[in-house]
Amino acid sequence: MRINVYVPLLIALLLAVVGPALARRLSPRAETWVLTGAALVAAVGWLGSLGLLAVSGLRSIPVGVASAGAAALLCALVGIVVSARRRGRVLLAAFTECRRSPATDADGGDLLVVDDPQVEAFALPGPPGIPGRVVVTTGMLHALEPAEREALMAHERAHLRERHHFFLLVLHLSAAACPLLRPLAKEGAYAVERWADEDAAEAVGDRGLVARAVARAALAQGSSPAGPWRNAALAATGGPVPRRVRSLLAPPLAPRPAQRMLALATFALLLALCCACLGDAGTDALHLFHGAVAAHRAVD
Repeated sequence: MRINVYVPLLIALLLAVVGPALARRLSPRAETWVLTGAALVAAVGWLGSLGLLAVSGLRSIPVGVASAGAAALLCALVGIVVSARRRGRVLLAAFTECRRSPATDADGGDLLVVDDPQVEAFALPGPPGIPGRVVVTTGMLHALEPAEREALMAHERAHLRERHHFFLLVLHLSAAACPLLRPLAKEGAYAVERWADEDAAEAVGDRGLVARAVARAALAQGSSPAGPWRNAALAATGGPVPRRVRSLLAPPLAPRPAQRMLALATFALLLALCCACLGDAGTDALHLFHGAVAAHRAVD
C-alpha cells in the first residue's frame, strides 16, 4: 500500500500537466466528455488516497504523512461543500427563473427577451419537466445583426440541448476537491463552449458567422455594466473568446484517428491505473483494519 496509495495523487498531477494538451486532439464534444470523466475519476481517486493515508497512518504510513493527508482531505471536503453550495444557488435561481418566466417568442419556444440595455445573452437550465430558457436582453439584440442573432441563439440552444451545465458542475466540483485539476477543468469549460460553437456553426451553416457573432457579442458586453447573471450562466461570451474565434475561422479539424486513439488510450490507461491502485490500497487498508481488530481481541 505504501506505493499504491500515492499513485492516484500522481495521476491527478499528471492529468493536470498533460491532460489538456492530449484532449485537444479530440473533437470538442469528445474532449468535453473525456475531460469531465477524467476529472471525476481523478477527483475520486484523490479523495480516496487522502482518506486511506489518514486512516492508515497508525499502522503503515508515517504519522506526519497521515496527518498531512487528513488535513488535505478536510480541505478538499470543505472546498466541495462550499463550491456545491455556490453552484447550487446558481442552479436553483435558474430553475426559479425558468418557472416564473414564460417564453416570449411567438411559437412559445425557449426564448426569453428581457427589456434591458445591458448586453447579455445566456442559457438558463430548467428543472426536470420544465424547458430551459435562452435569455437575451434588448441591449444584446441591438448590438448584433439579424444573422448574428440567429448564430448566438443557436449557440445558447446547444448549451440547453446538450445539458452542458452538468458537465460544468462536475468539472467545477472536481477542481474544488483537487486543486491540481484546475487546468483540466479550465480546458473542459473551454471545450464546452467550443462544442456549442460547432453545433451553432452546423445549425446556421457558416463558421465565420458564428465567429463574428461571438466576437461582436463579447466586444459589446465588455463595454456594458456587469449584469446579475454574468459568470453565473452558460453565456455565448464564456471562455477565451479570441481562442474560440480563431478555431471557428480555421478550417474544421480533419479526422486523425491515430491521434484520437492515442489520446483516448492514454486517458483510459491513466484512469484504469488510478482505479486499480486505489482499489489495491483499499484492500490493504481493510486487511490492516482486520489485523488490528484481531490483535485487539487477542489482548482482551
